[in-house]
Amino acid sequence: MTTMTQKTGLKEFVIRVLVITLSSLIVAVNLNSFVAAGDLFPGGFTGVTRLIQRCALEFAGVELPFGPINLTLNAIPAFISFKLVGKRFTLYSCLTIVLTSIFTDLVPALDITEDILLISIFGGMISGFAGCLCLWVRVTSGGTDFIAIALSERKNVDAWSYIFCGNVVLLAIAGYLFGWDRALYSMLYQYACTQVIKMLDPDGRRATLLIVTGRESAGGVCAQIQETNHTATLIEGVGLYNGAPCVMIYSVVNDGEVRSLARKIRHSDPKAFVNVLRTERVVGKFYRRPRD
Repeated sequence: MTTMTQKTGLKEFVIRVLVITLSSLIVAVNLNSFVAAGDLFPGGFTGVTRLIQRCALEFAGVELPFGPINLTLNAIPAFISFKLVGKRFTLYSCLTIVLTSIFTDLVPALDITEDILLISIFGGMISGFAGCLCLWVRVTSGGTDFIAIALSERKNVDAWSYIFCGNVVLLAIAGYLFGWDRALYSMLYQYACTQVIKMLDPDGRRATLLIVTGRESAGGVCAQIQETNHTATLIEGVGLYNGAPCVMIYSVVNDGEVRSLARKIRHSDPKAFVNVLRTERVVGKFYRRPRD
């Protein structure tokens, strides 16, 4: 059992490192080939780093490297995450930051297109995909994500609205200094990035299950739901088609768990009727897998 656990842990470690490396490389190529070509300002600390680099070049004639600035800005949020969220999660995320910083200074820019609209849309989509790669292995690209996750999981504070306000301030400064067209295109870049993350994030979506099953099979169905660490509500009822007694089980789970869970429920009761609804928002206690 110990050997099997060690093999599983090693496999998970290798997969995480490979995915983190790939994500960091994609981010670096995107920054050098799309963001730099369009003179855009992404959100978060990456955008702050770009703004500092741009100001130094414009007003002092000094070309600053990306890595040292990005690492310095991420130091305090990483410390907060280390204390409030978890050690392994923070260390893996720091690996993402370090690799992104190194790759950004080393990877050459690719001359793909000069169309600013294409740069904004596809650059944002690539950025969102790279961010989702990190989310799939339960790490983050760092920066403001550290603060948002720490406050939401430990302090029950929704920090995303504050981060959004911070990005607005960033774009306002960039627009005032370097032109409002770049700020507006940067907003389009951030919007495309956000939409891709919303679409692909495995833990960012919720689904409501309404399961109609017989009384004798309700226990097995509930056991399948409890294996996901979610709970359910059982409602007694009567089937109007045949007048037979039945139960309806109500539960909210992560969207990524629906397919596997529905298959297990059908295995427990082949006659079960499962209705899956998209859940826009959940208010109250909802189980989140630990990130560490």
